[in-house]
Amino acid sequence: MPIYEYEHDAATECPSGERFEVIEGLSAAPLAVCPACGVAVHRCFSAPRVQGAGRSADTLSNKNLAAKGFTKYVKAGDGHYEKAAGKGPDVIKR
Repeated sequence: MPIYEYEHDAATECPSGERFEVIEGLSAAPLAVCPACGVAVHRCFSAPRVQGAGRSADTLSNKNLAAKGFTKYVKAGDGHYEKAAGKGPDVIKR
């Protein structure tokens, strides 16, 4: 469900602040009044909150993985893996 941002039409001392967010379904009608104070509101355009894929080079770096306690092995041949980061045996063979 998307998060919509609303702004009060008039100045108010609303506990939700000047702007507030509401999670609504796509087919839901926009709010006409603030649920906290009852003042008229309108939907605002706001910047989308886009997050990266989560697989940046820094996140998966060997140094970072070792610091977080993970061990990383890299395939070096058919059934042969060499340690790239972390604790554990230097080589794993299948």
